[in-house]
Amino acid sequence: MNTDTGMAYQSSNGPTGSTNWRGCASGEPWKLIEVLSMVMGFIVFWPLGVAVIGWKFWQRKSGYQGDIVTFGREKWNATWGARRWRTAADHWPGSGSGMGSTGNRAFDEWRAAELARLDEERQRLIAAEREFADYMENLRHAKDREEFERFMTEQQSRQGH
Repeated sequence: MNTDTGMAYQSSNGPTGSTNWRGCASGEPWKLIEVLSMVMGFIVFWPLGVAVIGWKFWQRKSGYQGDIVTFGREKWNATWGARRWRTAADHWPGSGSGMGSTGNRAFDEWRAAELARLDEERQRLIAAEREFADYMENLRHAKDREEFERFMTEQQSRQGH
């Protein structure tokens, strides 16, 4: 189990007995759906395969935890799901979408206050997520620094003999 991300990764003992293989050079491991997407992308239209490889590089750089299918669903829901909901809500007056008045002033004021409270909570969650991502990045950096210093110490001790 990877302590940075909580994700499982394969471990293999190389000649030194301590190498960990994690798929894409310290990124998330390739999942079956991603490998199939890449292969099918190259078979159908080669830029699709290149796009999957580019997505894996972006995933490693950004620290995104999900696979390509999860990413696609999130983007689809963010783009089309919310728009579909808003459009359907526009056809139902007083549906609670915040788009119009229900005719009851007290309810409309309560709804506006609740939506404002939920938006504040969402902003707090976004800030907490950003802080956690920074924390994890600092942990990874400290681990990298420790491994580098251990390597340099070993190199100096070998050269000293």
